[in-house]
Amino acid sequence: MLHASLTVDPAFRVADVSPRTFGSFVEHMGRCVYTGIYEPGHPLADEDGLRRDVLDLVRELGVTTVRYPGGNFVSGFRWEDSVGPVADRPTRLDLAWHSTETNAFGLHEFHRWAQKAGVEPMMAVNLGTRGVAEALDLLEYCNHPGGTAWSDQRIKNGAPDPFGIRMWCLGNEMDGPWQTGHKTAREYGRIAAETGRAMRMIDPTLELIACGSSSSSMPTFGSWEATVLEEAYEQVDYISCHAYYEELDGDLGSFLASGVDMDHFVESVVSTADHVRAKLRQKKRINLSFDEWNVWYLSRFESQDKPTDWAVAPRVIEDEYNVADAVVVGGLLISLLRNSDRVTAACLAQLVNVIAPIRSEPGGPSWRQTTFHPFAQAARHARGTVLRVEPVAPVYDTKRFGEVSVVDAVATHIAGADGADELTVFAVNRHQSEDVELAIDLRAFPGYTPVEHSVLNDTDVRATNTQDNPGRVRPREAGTGFVTDGRLTVSLPPVSWNVIRLRRAG
Repeated sequence: MLHASLTVDPAFRVADVSPRTFGSFVEHMGRCVYTGIYEPGHPLADEDGLRRDVLDLVRELGVTTVRYPGGNFVSGFRWEDSVGPVADRPTRLDLAWHSTETNAFGLHEFHRWAQKAGVEPMMAVNLGTRGVAEALDLLEYCNHPGGTAWSDQRIKNGAPDPFGIRMWCLGNEMDGPWQTGHKTAREYGRIAAETGRAMRMIDPTLELIACGSSSSSMPTFGSWEATVLEEAYEQVDYISCHAYYEELDGDLGSFLASGVDMDHFVESVVSTADHVRAKLRQKKRINLSFDEWNVWYLSRFESQDKPTDWAVAPRVIEDEYNVADAVVVGGLLISLLRNSDRVTAACLAQLVNVIAPIRSEPGGPSWRQTTFHPFAQAARHARGTVLRVEPVAPVYDTKRFGEVSVVDAVATHIAGADGADELTVFAVNRHQSEDVELAIDLRAFPGYTPVEHSVLNDTDVRATNTQDNPGRVRPREAGTGFVTDGRLTVSLPPVSWNVIRLRRAG
């Protein structure tokens, strides 16, 4: 058994936990929408055609914010196609995913779904094939009370009250050559600035997100962010980050350490944003919206033959996640929480079927993938203040990141309204074969006693949840132990995600 330790202290405060850290993403891609969240005729569909079983899982997942409608899809999206009587909506070719979009699910359907799911919408505007005028029309349609052409059209279409959308993405991945309407950094920065400026003329309180790099491996990474912010700094509040991780060539050790890369990504973008802030002599700081992140076996997707037909809602990147994937997702959540002083919004991409924590079958059941559980537990228990912890632990060598700590962790602390304070430690053991005995120094939190130690692991790190066996991988209770001389000692199994909760009675 290996040994590690960490200290939890209220002085190690990072920031308050941002509820928007636990966002997700719904794109018109594959079966995320059709037969995912929306399936009229399903035995569990409600009066709006929304799957109640999926809605229940979304609520259980704890999602707070949902980015919509893309993603690459948005760069060809004509929002006007998605409103009005469904029978009158045009069918279009979606160039992003080589599929056919019926527009049966549109803005009103999404708004009703978001209300039922209890999530805040994050709307993306098309700055690929469209521009300032169309973004203003969409904003007027969604948010203006009435008395104008587009707001009155919304009312006529059955929504007398404005949608009240606060967060707006100014395009999507415009640095990517795959993007319809791909632009250089200067071109994009200019249109983002002009669009943001015009949108703020309607509502200066909007929160606007500029496109950052599609990944840190892009050849323009860093210079893209600098150029875009030089153009649009005054008009935006966030710059986006996108990152996907996968196990490559059987290198499980590097894969389990994916959070190291996310930390470096955040640090690099923050440094760039703050450099531009100093250069422009600005007072405000730009925060990060990590509005696409997940495990995605992208190399597998890229090696597959691309569709030649134009199917409606084809099965696209429906990755089946295993235990190792779930532990990586847990590690990425630790990274996001650890950077809560600057990452104040994030979206797990995507929500249903497409590289998603929730799977569903047409006319059939829905179930939780392995990655569902760390997200749901973090969304439920990460409350109050984020506390940085620095584990003292053995290291192991990785091909991609050099020496990496076996243990990664973060903590949160909240003072309950009833006087009962709660402290939660989230930790992963990246070692593939050894338990780690973790000693948690709690001397700065006297009187706290452990109430739960939940572990997600399996003897088979490739174990998955399937339609036939949906509960194979799930969190299980481990021994909580006792606090002795201000220390709690717990055992972290190999390749595991752990949630250790302590409470002090009021």
